[in-house]
Amino acid sequence: MAGAQLNVLVTLDQAKTQWYHFMAIVIAGMGFFTDAYDLFCIALVTKLLGRIYYTDPTSKDPGTLPPSVSAAVNGVALCGTLAGQLFFGWLGDKLGRKSVYGFTLILMVLCSVASSLSFGHTAKGVIGTLCFFRFWLGFGIGGDYPLSATIMSEYANKKTRGAFIAAVFAMQGFGILFGTIVALAVSAAFRNAYPAPPYAVNPTASLVPEADYVWRVILMFGTVPAALTYYWRMKMPETARYTALIARNTKQAAADMTKVLQKEIEDEVEEVQRQVVAGDSWGLFSSQFLRRHGLHLLATTSTWFLLDIAFYSQNLFQKDIFSKVGWIPPARTMNAIEEVFRISRAQALIALCGTIPGYWFTVALIDVMGRFWIQLMGFLMMTVFMIALAVPYEYWTHPAHHTGFVVLYGLTFFFANFGPNSTTFVVPAEIFPARLRSTCHGVSAAAGKAGAIVGAFGFLYAAQDPKKPDHGYTPGIGIRNTLFLLAGTNFLGMIMSLFVPESKGKSLEEISKENVGDDTADAPARV
Repeated sequence: MAGAQLNVLVTLDQAKTQWYHFMAIVIAGMGFFTDAYDLFCIALVTKLLGRIYYTDPTSKDPGTLPPSVSAAVNGVALCGTLAGQLFFGWLGDKLGRKSVYGFTLILMVLCSVASSLSFGHTAKGVIGTLCFFRFWLGFGIGGDYPLSATIMSEYANKKTRGAFIAAVFAMQGFGILFGTIVALAVSAAFRNAYPAPPYAVNPTASLVPEADYVWRVILMFGTVPAALTYYWRMKMPETARYTALIARNTKQAAADMTKVLQKEIEDEVEEVQRQVVAGDSWGLFSSQFLRRHGLHLLATTSTWFLLDIAFYSQNLFQKDIFSKVGWIPPARTMNAIEEVFRISRAQALIALCGTIPGYWFTVALIDVMGRFWIQLMGFLMMTVFMIALAVPYEYWTHPAHHTGFVVLYGLTFFFANFGPNSTTFVVPAEIFPARLRSTCHGVSAAAGKAGAIVGAFGFLYAAQDPKKPDHGYTPGIGIRNTLFLLAGTNFLGMIMSLFVPESKGKSLEEISKENVGDDTADAPARV
């Protein structure tokens, strides 16, 4: 038998877009701004870390991080994020979204500062403590995924819910861009204050002692946006859906939303309250969940996993790809700080032209086109552009064709973000019941981070030249074959997207079959 819908939830679903929606987007979105900054800024400084701690002045090329160290520095935060998504996703359903939200932010602030102040001057001491604190930084970041998505979905109205959740996630693009801007500003300031010759001219003089401050300042800047939003996060009331459907306090839910919406919400009649309290109680590992949402969870986890293999390998190793095709000059022709500047400038261009526009195309069109078609289109276009880069790869390596390579490479980012990178975040926050929503989003996001770890560690080795790998690496399959491999993962993501339900225009309770009996819950989710 279908359960009754609470007045407070009906009011939220039908509420006109107003100031509190935008406040929620900014408050939750600044967490993602910080997440992206902290996760991706490390890619801007890994080459600098290699120069500082692993340079041999007698070598013809500047130092680079050894394979195991590079993998650890790039991947340890992703491991922490995976653990945080599972833990805080579960905790958000047990203790409430708001009560856990502030803790994740504090953890991010403290670990961001600590990672930039990594102890000692030896390579072992600095890299060891950097990896330790970046793991716990990632743990805090992981909590932001299920909590921010769930809070925004439960605050939003059903007409523009997709755009609101996507807008929170779109702040990730600005976080990536802000990271490149900070790196550009810091490296430019240090470059002008401490001029140095290229490595090929004077290996020792090319690395000024002050270069050790550059990466620390860049990493520390991640604390600023997180600290600024802590107060506002703590002022947000608990979501009405958690209070009413999980805590079973319909009066408190109505009182909280009356303040937020500045609109009087009538008390529920006794029969409606009774039905809410007597709602479903089956859990994640029950046969009921498997029958109703098992295929949905498989779809959200697999598509996020396959997407992040490509997305994170591209983001974390842009600098290596640009160096391979000659868009960034050889390391020996620059000093250490100049190299940071060049890498940051290249990645800023990709963020401006491909990453950020893709996010906001999704925000504009997700409630028009729907989640399903945007995700399917994004995976398809990423596959096409990866193949377009891979088939004539030798052609793109010639200096006259570098611009074409960068354009196509940027388009893969555009369709990742105007596509599955946004929708894989949105859908799990909508299609599962309230008492499991944060948990299932955390599981889906953790599957994505497992893909990111595969991309971060796998791409590092796979992209090595089969005949002439970088120092310390074993021969790989080369960038061309790696691009083919990434095209294959995108194609599989497109196939698995066929099992993702469409949630456009429906209330969360209608999508998830909340308080619906087994006899009516098995209808297809897609419209």
